[in-house]
Amino acid sequence: MNKRKKELYRKVLKDRLEELVNRAGSEVGRMSKSAKEHLPDPNDRASLESERNFLLRIRDRERKLILKIQEALERIDQDQFGICEVCGEPIEEKRLKARPVTTMCFECKSEAEAREKRSARAARHPS
Repeated sequence: MNKRKKELYRKVLKDRLEELVNRAGSEVGRMSKSAKEHLPDPNDRASLESERNFLLRIRDRERKLILKIQEALERIDQDQFGICEVCGEPIEEKRLKARPVTTMCFECKSEAEAREKRSARAARHPS
């Protein structure tokens, strides 16, 4: 991959990272504020708790994405970005555009997902 494309991906990744970090900061502030609310009605408290749990699951997914973005930026710095970690072949541009944090080419990712599916099926239906 040429230097210009790597810098383009670096910008895309850094912009996404900044967006996630900023959103996380504002959500934490909002959750802290709502945590101080005293709701005497059990249904209101349950609704608030349900919403808080949902937001925490989203934040956890975003935290994992932040880590993947940081790893992708490191791969750019180490000149390993866009190389499949399994087979060592270049990852297709189309795949990188859709998911710039990816570490596997389409074929290796498809094979990994098929193995996971077979393992899950075997766990549900042991012989």
